[in-house]
Amino acid sequence: MKKTLLATAALILAAGAAMAEVKVGMITTLSGGGAGLGIDVRDGFMLAVKQSGRDDIDVVIEDDQQKPDIAVQLADKMIQSEKVDVLTGIIWSNLAMAVVPAAVAQGKFYLSPNAGPSALAGAGCHPNYFNVAWQNDNLHEAAGAYANTAGHKNTFILAPNYPAGQDALTGFKRFFKGDLAGEIYTQLGQTDYAAEIAQIRASGADSVFFFLPGGMGISFLKQYADSGVGLPVVGPAFSFDQGILQAVGDAALGVVNTSQWSKDIDNPTNKAFVETFQAEYGRLPSLYASQGFDTANLLISALDKAAPSDADAFRAALEAADFSSTRGAFRFGPNHHPIQTIYAREVIKEGDVFTNKIIGVALEDHADAYAAECKM
Repeated sequence: MKKTLLATAALILAAGAAMAEVKVGMITTLSGGGAGLGIDVRDGFMLAVKQSGRDDIDVVIEDDQQKPDIAVQLADKMIQSEKVDVLTGIIWSNLAMAVVPAAVAQGKFYLSPNAGPSALAGAGCHPNYFNVAWQNDNLHEAAGAYANTAGHKNTFILAPNYPAGQDALTGFKRFFKGDLAGEIYTQLGQTDYAAEIAQIRASGADSVFFFLPGGMGISFLKQYADSGVGLPVVGPAFSFDQGILQAVGDAALGVVNTSQWSKDIDNPTNKAFVETFQAEYGRLPSLYASQGFDTANLLISALDKAAPSDADAFRAALEAADFSSTRGAFRFGPNHHPIQTIYAREVIKEGDVFTNKIIGVALEDHADAYAAECKM
């Protein structure tokens, strides 16, 4: 009986530890040109928390204004004053590079719902850093692979000059087997692309690959369509995602883009997510919303097993990734980045709504190129 009582007490203590209030600091972009991305990550995350029915998760949300210095100030406040256990939310890789290394060095866990710079996947990896979306190169690698199958031989490539843009062109070139008609790094936040489009026109290219997330992609696609250049375009999902397509309109129709998520992935979790997100917020979910949703569900699955205060047990629970992803099959590689299938999608119109449909698999069960450099 004594052994039974002790065992029961131990279980009660373990359950109590797992159910103790957990404070999550979400730093994301809620204003300016990239606000739609952060809003979707926030809304997807909070939908999962709501659906879990848990009352032990306290989420503190702040707007980083897409500025690294603001993000650092917010992270310092959350760690020092708010005493958060877990950080999440950052969209932009330059902000992630400013925040993540210092946060994990202070013993905090960081779950990335978006930014996945190569520096944090390879030599700069950390046991407390998990990326739930992708490593930055991944969707661009898939675009390079698709460009090969589409018969593109001489592609003009461009991206903004910041860590994710550099990773984008590196990833595309890693898999693309043709020649480059030109390669340009644009300014982050740029909205006028007349000079770049003129260079594309004069380059002799047979196709275009670009990575320009948020408002940058809207501006480029509209100007590109108006220019009449007419070369086929391939890109990652970031410029062809649900929240962006309505602003781009007909200029995006028929464009093939690559993504690890799509609203038409056929599994029960994704079907329920699309339906409940639309019911909750009155719009179709985006890639970013799905990533926020998956990030929250990963966190919840880990909290069912351990509290962040028990760092080793909580880390092991995160590594197990014991949750139902909107993507279907999901697992982490040795550097805490996903191994997953990446699809080719085509922009279509359903009634009055621009959206995407899957047309094939670009890369199956794909891992990132930096895992071997991670020594944790």
